[in-house]
Amino acid sequence: MAALVGRATGTNVTVRVRRPDALPVVIRTWPDEAPVLDTLRGVLPHVPRCLFRGNGFVVHSHVDGVPLSTVHANDAPVASPLVAELARQLALLTRVRRESLPELPSGRPPNRDSQGFLRTLAHEADVQIRRPNWALFGGLFAALGLPEDALVRFAERVPALTRRPFSLLHGDLHRDNLILSLDGDPPLICVDWELAAYGDPLHDLATHLVRMRYPAGQWPEVTGAWERAMGEARPAAVSGLAKDLRHYVDFEHAQSVYPDVMRAADSLRGRPDQRVLDEATGAVRDALLLAAEPLRLRNLPEPAEIEGILFRWRAAHPGTGPDGTRARPTIRWSRDRRLRARDDFPAAAVDRALVEEGAAPAHRVFKGTAHLNTVVWVPDVDFPVVVRRKVGRQLRREPRYLSEHAVLGAIERSGVEVAAPRVLALGTSSREDPFAIHTYVGDRDIDRLPSHPVHGLLPHEADSLVDQLRALTKVDYKQVDPAAGEGGFHRWLREQLVLLVSELPKDSQQLARTLGLPDADRLREILARHEVSHRAPALLHGDLNPWNLVRRDDRLALTVIDWEMALVGDPLYDLVRHMHLTPTRPEIRHRMFRRWESGLPERYTVGWQRDWRVYRWVEIVRSAYVDLDRLVTGSGLDAPNVRRAVDSYAMTLAAAISSLGLPSRATPNPHLSRTLT
Repeated sequence: MAALVGRATGTNVTVRVRRPDALPVVIRTWPDEAPVLDTLRGVLPHVPRCLFRGNGFVVHSHVDGVPLSTVHANDAPVASPLVAELARQLALLTRVRRESLPELPSGRPPNRDSQGFLRTLAHEADVQIRRPNWALFGGLFAALGLPEDALVRFAERVPALTRRPFSLLHGDLHRDNLILSLDGDPPLICVDWELAAYGDPLHDLATHLVRMRYPAGQWPEVTGAWERAMGEARPAAVSGLAKDLRHYVDFEHAQSVYPDVMRAADSLRGRPDQRVLDEATGAVRDALLLAAEPLRLRNLPEPAEIEGILFRWRAAHPGTGPDGTRARPTIRWSRDRRLRARDDFPAAAVDRALVEEGAAPAHRVFKGTAHLNTVVWVPDVDFPVVVRRKVGRQLRREPRYLSEHAVLGAIERSGVEVAAPRVLALGTSSREDPFAIHTYVGDRDIDRLPSHPVHGLLPHEADSLVDQLRALTKVDYKQVDPAAGEGGFHRWLREQLVLLVSELPKDSQQLARTLGLPDADRLREILARHEVSHRAPALLHGDLNPWNLVRRDDRLALTVIDWEMALVGDPLYDLVRHMHLTPTRPEIRHRMFRRWESGLPERYTVGWQRDWRVYRWVEIVRSAYVDLDRLVTGSGLDAPNVRRAVDSYAMTLAAAISSLGLPSRATPNPHLSRTLT
């Protein structure tokens, strides 16, 4: 072999074999680094040379020395002379001519198009990192709150950047890829060029800053050294440094969240101890925090929630045991005694549902403002089910009054024609993580997304919803709230709204006053101007927005889901709140009211013609406060019903102030006005 590659017998070489089981977690511009190393020979003569390329392996000349990581560990400062030397070598890369490099893949931006280059990086990260791993890790990403289109949207938001001349980039300069040479000439040698690219040199600086794990206090020193060295080699390359560097740093944090999550999850294969699980949880949490701003992630899961998500993923992907056989996936759980075991969903079915939950692909995982829902098929069960888990510490301005499982149980026992899920199991899985399992009300083909009447109800759907609301009056609400029905519902509802306003954070209350909304005491006075007739109480859903209505292909037309805000009260309120939350044409509204009135005894409908506008007024005022708080805190903005509400906040605010009989107030900050509209 030595004679074949022109080296003396006994010469040390480095044999590089790409691992076949390695996850695709990097962006590659060229499939082979050998031509890049050949091109570098005249600029950085000490980098490795490719001596031989075989079937699945390459032989490189060996660089005598030790990795920088053995002298300067991660998060420790690097000696200033080494920082200056590294900056000098990066600047030398500008001498490599584009014509001497391998041909670039199609679709790459032209020279100096820095904005196009960063957009291309984001798209390549999506194509080369996220997509190949989506089948295995997509459910995990979805449970953690990472949208499928996060990188594509990042690319769409890339602003105009200063135009800089492109050059050769290393692409992966961290402490293990920098060798401290034994003879000190040069003191540092860059190795591992397989992620080399051609583009904006500012990308190389940003990647280096992040992956080198410099302490924060050393970033200005490194940036300054790079600016001086690059300014001498190619002055145009440092143009816009102060303005544009952060966008490349943002990209590095954005794309890194996917490899970091996958590596953390992969480290759990087998039977890891608590220490390994804690380390994986910490790594995922750190990656999410860094990616939150560039990817606009909201409502990040808390560490305990991350640990549960990782634990369930590991249970569904146990890997192989010491003897090479695949371990049997299992999750331990305990039953909640508030719900008896069901013959149609025994303990073995619960076992399997919890395992399938961890293995579910992304399109079967739905993360809302309050629950993480995972749809699965359980072997030997003739219907799909959904595993529901409460989402971390979400801000819940509107309180919950009844237990969802108790409400659904009462509906099922009543036998009324209300299309609602059935509760199959209630319990706590490993890591003290509560769960509920419901029947899934979407298509039996669970790979088809459920359809919701987001643009309003069709006539037959409006009829069905009214019929189901009428049927709810026949449910014995005393089963779920024995004390219900005492006192006036409208007065209680008003006081709940006043309480909500009084408990808003100071920032939300201050902005509300700035926009002309009254404080809690003044609101109580205004709300007290109106009273409504007394109507017999009934069980109410409480949150009939379009995403809580699932279309179905039978005479019931709609299934009503998410009963977590159920309460007992005036049945007129449920109908009016639905019309407030859902686009409702006047003719549909008239149709629903008439059908509702004609099908109920008078004790449920008396005085409704006058009172429905009072409830609509209350809901407009409620939305003015709740949606403003969501804008201030960012809570729940990923949920489609919340997103639609806050997108029309300017109209909601104007309607609320007008209905309260208060003068509209121009905001002193024009930027705030534009934001709210």
